[in-house]
Amino acid sequence: MYTKWNYNYWRTKFSETLDKFGQLEGFYVDYDDQMIYICDSWFNRVVKWKYYSKIGELAAGDNGNGNQSDQLNHPIDLIIDKDNDSLIICDRDKRQVVRWKIGDTNRTIVAGGNGSGNHFNQLNRPSYLFVDQNHSVYISDTSNHRVMKWIKGAKEGILVAGGQGLGAELNQLTFPRGMIVDQFDSVYVADRHNHRIMRWVKGSVEGSVVVGGNGQGKEPNQLDTPEDLLFDEEYNLYVNDAENRRVQKFAVDLN
Repeated sequence: MYTKWNYNYWRTKFSETLDKFGQLEGFYVDYDDQMIYICDSWFNRVVKWKYYSKIGELAAGDNGNGNQSDQLNHPIDLIIDKDNDSLIICDRDKRQVVRWKIGDTNRTIVAGGNGSGNHFNQLNRPSYLFVDQNHSVYISDTSNHRVMKWIKGAKEGILVAGGQGLGAELNQLTFPRGMIVDQFDSVYVADRHNHRIMRWVKGSVEGSVVVGGNGQGKEPNQLDTPEDLLFDEEYNLYVNDAENRRVQKFAVDLN
């Protein structure tokens, strides 16, 4: 399982040089190499920073926002695939997920890349990623209101959550964002505009509410546009309860 932490912002001046950032989005901490990889979506690039360094190094992109193989367009999330020495990048405005071999200047498409749409070989403003131990990539396909799974080498994805249009029924999501997958292949997803965290058991046609679902609000059993989530080693669930400006911790029964 690949661990990721997203949407923690470093305050810095707006600049295109590698010692500053334009707009920070997702980032990934490589503890082994003591490196932080950061999506700078404004300048369409990923920059890596060695611990305590004063300037970053270009890891991917930074060649404008076109359709060439050395370009990105609003990278928003990333994960490192240590087994294959690669970055897996959610290239939001190109509606694709790409693999960028560390040290290379070009990317290959992992998922999407067939224009904006809701066919299983397409994505629409994807946002968050999760990679499992089999190198399958899970994608929050946000504007399609679904979560897709792309097996390594596949030409199209598999629907694992939502995909029934936006709505609040148990088989629907509304602009899903952060998402993780447990050891049972159950998908946990921040159902942002339904103000709840949903769980989809593998193979199920609808999910169940594990946190929230009690309307938009500030009470302990409520959320307000949740953005992201993660488990700790004891499988406590932490939720970035974005519009409430707080992080909440929940004990979740995985069975």
